[in-house]
Amino acid sequence: MSGSTRQRIIDEALRLFAERGYAATSVAEIEAAAGLSPGAGGLYRHFRSKYEVLAAAMTEHATRTGAQIATTLTALHSTGPTPLEDRLAHLCRAGLAKVREESELTRVFFRDLSQFPELVEVVRSGLLQPMFDSMTTWFLAQPEYRDANLDWPGIGAVLGGAVVHYRLFEETVGEPPARADRDRFVTSWVRLALGLLPTRTAAPV
Repeated sequence: MSGSTRQRIIDEALRLFAERGYAATSVAEIEAAAGLSPGAGGLYRHFRSKYEVLAAAMTEHATRTGAQIATTLTALHSTGPTPLEDRLAHLCRAGLAKVREESELTRVFFRDLSQFPELVEVVRSGLLQPMFDSMTTWFLAQPEYRDANLDWPGIGAVLGGAVVHYRLFEETVGEPPARADRDRFVTSWVRLALGLLPTRTAAPV
């Protein structure tokens, strides 16, 4: 029960931090949301402070993301001889799903973490950069792109940044950028990625 209570505290605290802000959320409110008696000190049986709850949420999300990225890449590499367009669409949708999954953390990151640079570093090194690095790794592993002499980290930043921006815009504005629905975005993203392929000239007759 102790482990599940600890996780409930983390999950509910992150939800409240995302909705109200870190400073505006009290320990008693976290306890109540986690099913504990508010103000009775139940949170302190698992954490020394509200900050420690925040730090645990950032660290656990970063650790989980690293494992999920490895699993996703393995799955993408083992799908067999599927068309490149389908592989690209799968990659794009996986990225959109991951950014959506981390929407609460993202809100806390942009609103509250500037006062905690050590936690910014946890999110940067454990969650954000691995997402971009995984895109570079994926492209380099595809036979169609293997011989293309391109700046893959830069391309990963552009294509990965488009995925992140699409979801963040949708989250903050309430509708997708340019009102392009998800299918249109994925289709256009795939076309851009296909445009990176070197032009194949016809062999001389």
